[in-house]
Amino acid sequence: MTITARSLTIIIFVTIFGGIAFASAMGWWATESSKVPVAFAEGEFAGQANPADIRGSYTFGDISNSFDVAPAVLAQAFGVQTDDPAAFAVKELEALYASTDFEIGTTSIRLFVAYYTGLPFDTTGQEIYLPRSAAEILVAKNNLTPEQLAYLEKYTVELGTANPVVAQTPAAPSSSNESSASSTEYTVKGKTTFGELVQWGVSQETIETLIGASLPDPAMTLKDYASANGLNFETLKPALQAEVDKLKP
Repeated sequence: MTITARSLTIIIFVTIFGGIAFASAMGWWATESSKVPVAFAEGEFAGQANPADIRGSYTFGDISNSFDVAPAVLAQAFGVQTDDPAAFAVKELEALYASTDFEIGTTSIRLFVAYYTGLPFDTTGQEIYLPRSAAEILVAKNNLTPEQLAYLEKYTVELGTANPVVAQTPAAPSSSNESSASSTEYTVKGKTTFGELVQWGVSQETIETLIGASLPDPAMTLKDYASANGLNFETLKPALQAEVDKLKP
């Protein structure tokens, strides 16, 4: 049988686009890349998302979908000022820190997420910088190993400076009865922000339970939030202070 050029064209067209249509119907064809990191294949963390696979195209919301870290926490850690932290793309950090002499970007996010969630992350031979705000949140969780604390001390940087800060990285909370900070440092006041509560170690879930809503802008003060949402600050204050005292006796 002789196949004409016209017939061949039709056959090719049907084969290609018909195959795509069939694959789409079966869920085998995707026009956009998945925003889900690969999972650890073996070991203690098998099946959990690997922070080393976080990409620059991911948003804080994408990261939150795969890891137990809220977009508001990521925004607070990396100094991102936005009304919608979930929509902020990781790759935009490079522009945010473009005026500095150190690189803070996708790798910094990977390190922060790994340390925050307790997932493994290899820093061997890497110089990964974190802003002080990120280091303070990590230290406040009190789940870092001595090696991780040492790494933070070496690669924590002050915003607006060109050199890493070594000596002033916050120390891990003491396990003894003696507090490492004065009681006034962790006193809930009207001017206390939600971001500070997160830095002190109060979980997003706890805060949301007490205020009965999603975690607001980290930069918002408790007093302003209470006033704007018809809450009694004098009732909210002791409840939040009690949660802080559990972490900072």
